[in-house]
Amino acid sequence: MISQVLVPLAHGFEEIEATCPIDLLRRAEVEVVTASCESEIEVCGRSGIVIRADQFFRDSDLIQFDLLVLPGGPAIFELRKNESFLQLIKDFSDMHRPIAAICAAPLLLQDLGLLTGKRITGHESIRNELPGLDTDQAVIKDGKIITSRGAGTAIEFGLSLIELLCGSAKAEEIRASIHA
Repeated sequence: MISQVLVPLAHGFEEIEATCPIDLLRRAEVEVVTASCESEIEVCGRSGIVIRADQFFRDSDLIQFDLLVLPGGPAIFELRKNESFLQLIKDFSDMHRPIAAICAAPLLLQDLGLLTGKRITGHESIRNELPGLDTDQAVIKDGKIITSRGAGTAIEFGLSLIELLCGSAKAEEIRASIHA
């Protein structure tokens, strides 16, 4: 059975943190669905790169997904105010499925109380809201929560998601194929 991953995108998402894991997961033959959190299907990242999402966020059926991947970037600060988006994360967590967050995206998990007692990493800029942040690790997996520091760790983040869904052999195969 092919794993399915949902990657929500909102204006201001960090392009590297979204596209790198998407690319690596697809190389591993994981089905990745991008979902626009906006009123239009095209979503503009923080650096002006526009991505045409596969579907709208509001049309996403959580039951079909094995993993939720939350890219960071300035979009996070608007998404923190979006109750329906936060409810998606809560619902996904309630199904006991893994959630991966990179850069500032762990703030969304913090807002929902999902980081209590968890070891996490994230971007240095969010340390004031997440004082227990471990910024020495590129990726930290603690239970069903996977976090990563930021754009510079996007390859390690993506490979860790492949390992989670497909096993270490597949992650090493993809690592070797991209010379990481």
